[in-house]
Amino acid sequence: MDQETDPRTARRDPVANVGGFTDLATSPFRIDRDRIAASPFFARLGGVTQVVSAGGAGLLHNRLTHSLKVAQVARAIAERITSGPDAGLADKLGGCDPDVAEAAALAHDLGHPPFGHLGEQTLDRIARHRFGLADGFEGNAQTFRIITTTDVRGPSAIGLDLTAAVRAAVLKYPWLRLHHPAPHPSELAVPPRGAGEPGDLPGTGAAKFSAYATELDDFEQARAAFAGRVEGWQQTVEASVMDTADDIAYAIHDLQDFHRIGVLQHAPVAAELGEWLEHAVELASLDDETLHADLRRPGRSLERLRRRMHAKDAWIVDDDAFAAAVARVRAELVDGLLAGEFDGSIEAEQATAAFSANWTARLVDGVFLLPSPSTRTGHVSLRPAQWHEVQVLKFVHRRFVLLRPDLALHQRGQAGVVTSLVDALDAWLLDRDEVSRLPRRLHDLVELARAEYAGLARSAPELLVGATGEPVTGADAVRGLARGRAVVDFVASLTDKQAVTLLDALSGRAAQPWSDSFVL
Repeated sequence: MDQETDPRTARRDPVANVGGFTDLATSPFRIDRDRIAASPFFARLGGVTQVVSAGGAGLLHNRLTHSLKVAQVARAIAERITSGPDAGLADKLGGCDPDVAEAAALAHDLGHPPFGHLGEQTLDRIARHRFGLADGFEGNAQTFRIITTTDVRGPSAIGLDLTAAVRAAVLKYPWLRLHHPAPHPSELAVPPRGAGEPGDLPGTGAAKFSAYATELDDFEQARAAFAGRVEGWQQTVEASVMDTADDIAYAIHDLQDFHRIGVLQHAPVAAELGEWLEHAVELASLDDETLHADLRRPGRSLERLRRRMHAKDAWIVDDDAFAAAVARVRAELVDGLLAGEFDGSIEAEQATAAFSANWTARLVDGVFLLPSPSTRTGHVSLRPAQWHEVQVLKFVHRRFVLLRPDLALHQRGQAGVVTSLVDALDAWLLDRDEVSRLPRRLHDLVELARAEYAGLARSAPELLVGATGEPVTGADAVRGLARGRAVVDFVASLTDKQAVTLLDALSGRAAQPWSDSFVL
């Protein structure tokens, strides 16, 4: 099958389909990878928080360095699959090209707004409750919007004109928040990870999703190349590779970061893991109310994790594997990495590098391909031992970093920056006397969103609903949705520093009228 008829290499724009093949002696997927790497949205990730702002010290990962490491792991996984016994199964499921997996990994965080997941949650709340956008804001969906719509570096000047395979590989959660596909994954008896979790309210759609209604055509065209090979709610193999690589990088590198800056301390982590290992049977016998009454006591939070895993992931959870994972993490993280203070010495640097390299090799070695996976996982999965180890590593990060009160204090201030910035930009858009002096990028985003929502109103009104689920009708309502989406798009495209600087300017606190460009 040649490049012009292979649905995996198909691009949305026929002109773009010709573009790189004759100019560059390389594959269409490498062209995609290079377009992503050359995008200013990709360069911007160097100024976007991973967990907390690095403050210019260079000690913490940002979204750019994280994406580069995810790409490195994704390529290693894809090459392992294509060169091993799973290669034939991968072909039957639609293919596993290392360039596709690497490109998707480079792109996977393009849509993350300033201040990481905190900014994402804040923009989602604003989008739904202030602007009435039913699909709100989601970093993965924003990524797909960037590569198909708001970036202009592709040959057609609409998106990046990526192949269907790469666009599909970016779809970590291959569904919309509401409506599509039908039946919606959130309505399945056991919803896929992200589509529905125990305790979610019925009828609210998916918590995580990878496309807005405005990008449905691109979504369907990308997924059409895999029809009959994977289920409507399943990731492609290459998307599953990217997702697994993201999990591996997240589980390892953030722990490494917070050890380097002295946040992740030996004593509390050692107490939590050691107490659970010594009293696992006793802790398992506690009823839920007693367990939750004092989760701050060592061992209890880890026992709660074990129970949540049974509730959510019965397809793989195993108590013996969990205990072995806790023991391994204690030996290699607590008794190994955290046993010595990071003091900037060569020895300390070597210890952190060895920790990262050894864990990455072990987890990549645990990857294999499932022909018929549970709805809770993709076709690419980790073997039980490594899967449980990732859960324990992620637990340590959440329990001893993300839940710290001092981090919450910092993040509440960042949420206030995002909220105030949206307020100021929306007020500017509504000021008829000043609308002619809007930033050109914001003006263009308003026009783009207005055309999109007007088109949906004509062609697919069932997709044009407000946050309450009621149909949106009338020109004023459409303009309101467009204004909201444009403001959210604009704020989401800023770095952490740009968001703070722009708010200072809009609040009259800036010392000079000229500052960094806010145009993306």
